[in-house]
Amino acid sequence: MNDDSYRRVAGIYDRIFEPLNRRLRLLGVRMFPPEHNMKVLDVGCGTGVHLDIYRRSGCELYGIDNSPSMLDVARNRLGEDAELRLGDATEMPYESNTFDLVLCMLVLHEMDQPTRMSVIAEIKRVLKTDGHILLIDFHAGYARPLKGWLTKPIIFLSEVAAGRRHFRNYRHFMSIRGLPRLIEESQLTEEQQKVVAGGTLALYVVRVK
Repeated sequence: MNDDSYRRVAGIYDRIFEPLNRRLRLLGVRMFPPEHNMKVLDVGCGTGVHLDIYRRSGCELYGIDNSPSMLDVARNRLGEDAELRLGDATEMPYESNTFDLVLCMLVLHEMDQPTRMSVIAEIKRVLKTDGHILLIDFHAGYARPLKGWLTKPIIFLSEVAAGRRHFRNYRHFMSIRGLPRLIEESQLTEEQQKVVAGGTLALYVVRVK
């Protein structure tokens, strides 16, 4: 997204997608409750709405994204309460063994496979030895009636609308079984898993083996 493909939608992004995404974010919080002073990094932080949830628990907030327009929205939302960086998640500007929790929501499916693996490797590097990763993304399993049948075409159409490269990466992500395959290949240990929205979305709490 180096050409800032979110430029035209940054100002209205949350109005379009947040009614759907908020339940996922809150479910992730319940799966791994935040603690005061926990260092939280959001990879692909977008408009900062995910970090805003963790701000209420007194966490130290960090975010990285490669869209200047989305980061402008995030800075207006979070102000001085978060350290936000414009950058590439394959080469993050953080020291190793820094974060208690790394969030990565609806980001990995946008990337080609080499980039996905590089981003996960960087997440592992900046994570504390006892830290955790919360991964949230599309699920490649069977869509269950009726909710899955309704949600799956909406996801498909939104990915088509995002552009040819984005859609190609989404299709590859789904073809390799999505997060379970990436977790396995990255040698991460699954601690919790929830599949929601009629089998179309999944949340995983994982740690480094």
